[in-house]
Amino acid sequence: KYASNSFLATKISFMNEIANLCEITGADVDKVRIGIGSDSRIGKRFLFPGVGYGGSCFPKDVMALINTANENEYDFKILKSVVTVNKLQGEHFVNKVLKHYNGNIKGKHFALWGLAFKPNTDDVRDAPAFTVIRELQKNGASVTAYDPEAMATTKAVLGDSIKYAKISYEALEGADALIIVTEWNEFRNPNFEKIRSLIKDPVIFDGRNLYDLDKLKDLNFVYYSIGRKTIL
Repeated sequence: KYASNSFLATKISFMNEIANLCEITGADVDKVRIGIGSDSRIGKRFLFPGVGYGGSCFPKDVMALINTANENEYDFKILKSVVTVNKLQGEHFVNKVLKHYNGNIKGKHFALWGLAFKPNTDDVRDAPAFTVIRELQKNGASVTAYDPEAMATTKAVLGDSIKYAKISYEALEGADALIIVTEWNEFRNPNFEKIRSLIKDPVIFDGRNLYDLDKLKDLNFVYYSIGRKTIL
């Protein structure tokens, strides 16, 4: 089990590194992902880039295998890199926010959709959303968050350090931009005109590549995603 989950975590971190390289070179990670996934030796699963993995299994099992290696005086370099890449991915995502605002988000307020580490659960253990929230707060920003299932579990951890919305669109009221961290189905086809009417500026930072680039361009949104060109 440790080896299996560690391998899947490695695939995720690898794709996040590929996505980061795509952003530098101008390549499209979706095309790379489709190409890789067409190889039957690799398969199509766990090839979607994002803001990192979390939950109760992957972080724990990866560290368990690293610890087993350490106990036997073996330096498991690949898995250590997997952990490092995963930690940095959330920070890399927030750096896009910082760059958009010329390095200064003090006093900015963001709507954040998605708190659970993955859809269809209320589990927030090692959730990437928490990394994103911490980085935003560290830079002086505030957050109103919404998640279909993970509101109570988040409040048990973060308390009143953030605000909580009862529905997704409520989180947008007065926000400077929308940040998406978890790929819940209800976030996949939102009413973009309603989003535009509620936030100060039509800016979306999408950590899960939920939306079509051409569509967001046609709607005149500023749209940042993972491993794809930015729509300005």
